Amino acid sequence: MKILLCCAGGFSTNMLMQNMKKVIQASAKMNIEDFDFTAIPADSLEDQVDGWDVVLVGPQITHKVEFIASILKPRNIPYAVIDKDVYGQMDGATVMKLALITHKKHQLQQGT
Repeated sequence: MKILLCCAGGFSTNMLMQNMKKVIQASAKMNIEDFDFTAIPADSLEDQVDGWDVVLVGPQITHKVEFIASILKPRNIPYAVIDKDVYGQMDGATVMKLALITHKKHQLQQGT
């Protein structure tokens, strides 16, 4: 699964991404080779979004959700906004669950 994290600058989201990788590495059910992660600023989204399975939006850019949706919906890419408390705690496990659930719901809606 290819997970794109989108935030203001990419710095704190990069830390969260590392925590998500640690969760996968510690898991008996998930394999790190099955995942690809990148953290980018929202302003780069349109140029870099193609080919990703799910986009997670940092809470500091919720004011850009309409802009983000306008890029993702035509490409049929699901997205979710990370809760500010979860983000503040750098809770990689909860964010991984959010990514997996968002992706699964999208697959079910598509009938795949």
